Amino acid sequence: MESSATLLAAVEERIAHACRLARRERSEVTLVAVSKTHPAEAIVPLIEAGCQVFGENRVQEAQAKWPALRERYPQVEVHLVGTLQSNKAEEAVALFDAIHSLDRPSLVTALARAMDKAGKQVPCFVQVNIGAEEQKGGVAIAELPALLAEARAANIPLAGLMCVPPLDMEPTPFFALLDKLARDHGLEGRSMGMSGDFETAIMLGATHVRVGTALFGTRG
Repeated sequence: MESSATLLAAVEERIAHACRLARRERSEVTLVAVSKTHPAEAIVPLIEAGCQVFGENRVQEAQAKWPALRERYPQVEVHLVGTLQSNKAEEAVALFDAIHSLDRPSLVTALARAMDKAGKQVPCFVQVNIGAEEQKGGVAIAELPALLAEARAANIPLAGLMCVPPLDMEPTPFFALLDKLARDHGLEGRSMGMSGDFETAIMLGATHVRVGTALFGTRG
């Protein structure tokens, strides 16, 4: 078993290399360590090795792990990278520093209400169904302008766009399309790229890469 510090150093080197090739600063890319399904004892060594931002898929799982961890490590950020049900909006606003999966009008309404109630603004990425896949979350590309307008009208802070390209397909055109959509709509953030393809995503403008397996190993 490689140590967390070794795995993190290897991922950091890959990010730095991709940034050099893309003539970007390393500071332009945030590494989100996807800690879903991993217990606190697997997360602590990564925090101690210097990892600052983590991603969780489910509100309930994050609630079980992160309050105690954040008491110990208040500098760490936790992002929601999985689908969010509207009825969990209040809990998500209370728990997370950013949400990567805003994808429908009902969630705009629920998040706006939750942020207003909590007096807390949580930056949101709008998830785009970039490959038009029926089984995947994300707003259809044709409906993106209307959803962005709704989110802006509701005073939701928009961090950018997020996508998960179709599995087993070359991701380059999908990353390029998300980059173009973000540019067209005046959005800075692009949450795209995972363990197998984040270098490509960085070359095409990713600002947040969501890396799980390369940092934690294969999930049991």
